[in-house]
Amino acid sequence: MKTAALLILGAAMASSSAMAADKWDGADDLPTNPLPCDASPPAAAAAKPYDGGKVIGASDKAGKPITLVDVPKLIGIGYFNATSKGIQDAAKELGNVKVTTDGPTEAKIDEQIKFIDNYITRGVDGILFAANDPVAIAPVLKKALSKGIHVVGYDANAQPDAREWFVNQAEFNGIAKAMVDAMAKEAGEDKGFAIVTSTFTTPNQARWIAEMSAYAAKCHPKLKWLETVEAQEDNVLSFNQATTLINKYGDKLAGLFGMTSVATPASGEAVTKAGLCGKVAVVGLATPNAMKPYVNAGCVKSVVLWNPVDLGYAATYVMRAVVDGKLKPGATSVEAGKLGKLNVINGSEILLGSPFIFTKDNIKDFDF
Repeated sequence: MKTAALLILGAAMASSSAMAADKWDGADDLPTNPLPCDASPPAAAAAKPYDGGKVIGASDKAGKPITLVDVPKLIGIGYFNATSKGIQDAAKELGNVKVTTDGPTEAKIDEQIKFIDNYITRGVDGILFAANDPVAIAPVLKKALSKGIHVVGYDANAQPDAREWFVNQAEFNGIAKAMVDAMAKEAGEDKGFAIVTSTFTTPNQARWIAEMSAYAAKCHPKLKWLETVEAQEDNVLSFNQATTLINKYGDKLAGLFGMTSVATPASGEAVTKAGLCGKVAVVGLATPNAMKPYVNAGCVKSVVLWNPVDLGYAATYVMRAVVDGKLKPGATSVEAGKLGKLNVINGSEILLGSPFIFTKDNIKDFDF
């Protein structure tokens, strides 16, 4: 993902109606596929051939105990605590899987690469990962594959040939539709919004934003995209960035999108501190526990996510199926324990399901 391209995008969209600008494809050469504006189902996508990587010389561990490492973007935040719980739940249920979650305390790709490389040296049967950068992480994942180590991604993908399979929490265009529809409803069809994301190279967030741009152009063309800012996965920086946007745009800003489980509650806090609850809508991706204070106070109405516990759980079952030889190129589905049968999409992705919207009516029913 090219930072310069995204910076140019922000400048262009701040000076005109965002949706009137040339279509932005995320600067990664991938096409966008906006869903229908109404609730009608999307057209069925054509099946794609397997495009994942190939492990070389892996030991035959079918049905045997395996040792895995889980290296998320960073450790110590609620979202990846939840994915780690799901991973451990699945490992316990399977009974022949041992997993250690380890990784950097900041969302820095160089640090993530070091952790993965260390575990390649120490020796594991498989690596689960959520990438901070899809391109930068690819060489170390390919190294793992070349050493006979299975590689499965979740949450944030790498280049497809750097891993065997990727567990996608929800399709990018589905997240985009849910987010933009909520913003248009809460802020207004012709209002201005800004985005607080992690980094311009984080793959899932960049793809969500690209799909949001395409969907808004199609279904909510009067929305005005003011700016996109980076805030890492840092709570203080996310709060400061949201506050800066509030002060910079004043009455022109009617909504904030939070693209991370850190940015969304920080944006809710910034709006609360500014005394703008009910005037600046906050729509974003976050865990319910982090958002309960803002949702219960009426400052945030829509939190879009999936169950990250289920995401980690699914990734572990996918890894077990790969090792056992039950998930091979050309497969159309995979069994994932209590989640049942999950579908294969886009050649080498496993789809967890549709996005879920937490509201004041249902958020109390979730604890993660």
